Amino acid sequence: QVQLVESGGGLVQAGGSLRLSCVASGRSFSNYAMAWFRQAPGKEREFVSAIIWTYTHYGDSVQDRFTISRDNAKNTVYLQMNSLKPEDTAVYYCAAGPGISRVSWNYNNWGQGTQVTVSS
Repeated sequence: QVQLVESGGGLVQAGGSLRLSCVASGRSFSNYAMAWFRQAPGKEREFVSAIIWTYTHYGDSVQDRFTISRDNAKNTVYLQMNSLKPEDTAVYYCAAGPGISRVSWNYNNWGQGTQVTVSS
């Protein structure tokens, strides 16, 4: 099991940037696929991005605006979010699993989430 704690959320104006961090505790962090999902009120959880080793995946709505990265020495995964839009407003969740995937059921460890609000 891996415990995950997100940080970095907040309120930002449209066009601004935020960087989310997710710190993992537990062993073998480098072997886990790490992902970010988000969920807006009244909507289903949505895939944002994932990374394992040097392989990355992005959701269509964030491609070319968001960048995922990881620092295995710090047991941390990051999500750099640029050119933010009001529709990016959501609770962002960090997740860890055995393999990289766009589907949430692939990930069996989840953080508590961090709120991102983008004002117009």
